[in-house]
Amino acid sequence: MKISLASDHAGFEYKEQISSYLTLMGYEVVDFGAFSLASTDYPDHAFAAAKAVADGNCEKGIIICGTGIGVSITANKVTGIRSANCSTVEMAVLCRQHNDANILNFGSRLITIELAKQITDAFLNTEFDGGRHSGRIDKIHSLTGR
Repeated sequence: MKISLASDHAGFEYKEQISSYLTLMGYEVVDFGAFSLASTDYPDHAFAAAKAVADGNCEKGIIICGTGIGVSITANKVTGIRSANCSTVEMAVLCRQHNDANILNFGSRLITIELAKQITDAFLNTEFDGGRHSGRIDKIHSLTGR
């Protein structure tokens, strides 16, 4: 499976560790930055990583910032993306089972790297339940603003 991976400067160190972890687990990682601890704008990296998933170049994505909030908001601007900010393993399981989330977000300032790895495992190894949830996903994608 090919995973789109991105962060801002606040999530850089976690991104590097998650990248190594994913590679060790046999995943192919496509890194959209940040590429250092230098201050950077999370929308640039989050949008590129989300586009890779929406366009089918990557099957899932993981995007990290200090809280996971900004990158989640950004990723959800991309048509076809269902990005979930998770701070527990249960949230990661449920976002996959009920929402068919295709991008995981978390905050490096809020959880440990060990928990981030557990959340990543849960996200990548949980299937979408389908059924009644499929209609809800269709409704989400049919909504338009203004």
